[in-house]
Amino acid sequence: MAQSNNKVKAVETSELKEKLVSLQRVAKVTKGGRTFSFSALVVLGDGKGRVGHGLGKARDVQESIAKAVDDARKNLVHVPILHGTIPHEQKGKYGAGKVLIKPAADGTGVIAGGAMRAVLESAGVHNVLAKSQGSSNPHNVVKATINALSRLRSPQQIAKERGITLEKLFEG
Repeated sequence: MAQSNNKVKAVETSELKEKLVSLQRVAKVTKGGRTFSFSALVVLGDGKGRVGHGLGKARDVQESIAKAVDDARKNLVHVPILHGTIPHEQKGKYGAGKVLIKPAADGTGVIAGGAMRAVLESAGVHNVLAKSQGSSNPHNVVKATINALSRLRSPQQIAKERGITLEKLFEG
């Protein structure tokens, strides 16, 4: 089975919105004492099917967030969205983080936990059921969610791969 490349190349920075998922103060112990720095995990999305994540580290909070946003711009993927939800059920995995996302009826909302919610809302998914299984580490959950979203295929893609029409795809 050929995996389609959902990476997005051209990026207009004005319409992308950022969400800070995790901000950690980390300490490096040296001979002169502790040196503190910050690690920021940011999710970036346009609400229309493009989403990415980035990690930034710096001595200053604002600088670490800016680095994370720059990193997220380089890691954007395209997500097929049908009527405000995803086209089909999908599992994603990254490290020990496992996620399950399911399409939901109109009006359901985003039923997901912290880090997953940020990714799904940034992607523009309005109705979805999601469950995080395994690691609750925000880094792994975000990467597993983006892995699941990038593996989604629209009905048009599936029909094209099979060499049939959309009508034939949805027949009994």
